[in-house]
Amino acid sequence: TYIMTEGTLPCAEPRLGPQCPALLAARSQAFQLTSRRWLNLQEYQSKKLMSDYGVKVQRFFVADTANEALEAAKRLNAKEIVLKAQILAGGRGKGVFHSGLKGGVHLTKDPNVVGQLAKQMIGYNLATKQTLKEGVKVHKVMVAEALDIARETYLAILMDRSCNGPVLVGSPQGGVDIEEVAASNPELIFKEQIDIFEGIKDSQAQRMAENLGFLGPLKNQAADQIKKLYNLFLKVDATQVEVNPFGETPEGQVVCFDAKINFDDNAEFRQKNIFAMDDKSENEPIENEAARYDLKYIGLDGNIACFVNGAGLAMATCDIIFLNGGKPANFLDLGGGVKEAQVYQAFKLLTADPKITFLFCVCIMYIFRSSSLPYSAKNLQPCLQVSL
Repeated sequence: TYIMTEGTLPCAEPRLGPQCPALLAARSQAFQLTSRRWLNLQEYQSKKLMSDYGVKVQRFFVADTANEALEAAKRLNAKEIVLKAQILAGGRGKGVFHSGLKGGVHLTKDPNVVGQLAKQMIGYNLATKQTLKEGVKVHKVMVAEALDIARETYLAILMDRSCNGPVLVGSPQGGVDIEEVAASNPELIFKEQIDIFEGIKDSQAQRMAENLGFLGPLKNQAADQIKKLYNLFLKVDATQVEVNPFGETPEGQVVCFDAKINFDDNAEFRQKNIFAMDDKSENEPIENEAARYDLKYIGLDGNIACFVNGAGLAMATCDIIFLNGGKPANFLDLGGGVKEAQVYQAFKLLTADPKITFLFCVCIMYIFRSSSLPYSAKNLQPCLQVSL
């Protein structure tokens, strides 16, 4: 499977399976080419953003040393504390640290244990099912108040092209993969189409809260949280805000326990503060270098370099190489309208990779300035000191 990074729509799809109109609409639309990479926020950054917009989340602190984690745990003054390693990959709870510690998420009632655990997390690599074998180095941990969850629901706000605007999607069955709910119990998926000009109505928020199973005072509380999430969705130019679980505690609090936020990359010019939080520390250096020149690059583990313009063609090229017994070394899309300097940097990045023994160049010339490739390739000859 090769990762597609070309358009804003695929990453904004709700995970609802083939029954979801938004998903069907996404599949039927042509992808929009963009030279931007996806914005990656750590969990604590997303929760801070939600808190800033009045959304109820757990109290938490962030620490980058074991001593800071210990002090944070004491300051929380909570009955129980959850310590979470901050990396972008999923599956942290079942991950393993190179220090020998098992699990990137731990519960404890003793602040001193937080300090001891943080010592075995910070500065060590955490390997999960979503990372490479060597794992990802942990630089920060989140020290949060642990809350009991009496009931879990699912809530998402997303842009749905078939509706020409935002759609509120919810289910009383949360805490599980929502596509499983859509497949087994589609009647438990509820939707509210929102008029982008009028905004979310009180009646819509109340109806969704009721469909999610919130009763009595919790219904008003949930509706208020739904409206605040919609305000966040609009103000930060999100394409999706997914909360799973959107739950209630035994004490009668409605809390957003975990959330995923996708942003519209085209809105970067007016969301500079948010995009400045982009965490590139887990990227390969070559990916960060490619992003500097607006090149879409994803490293793979083969030896055949792919130099392609057009993400669809780049994916097809990787597939063709693989189907014929080869292994692609990368996904590289130059995009349309590429300039000479970008072509130069693309060649430079590819030929600097020691594992590459072949270079496969495939271009669609009608979206490519024909002068860019031959001119740059000609000028590159003196500096291409690599055997291909």
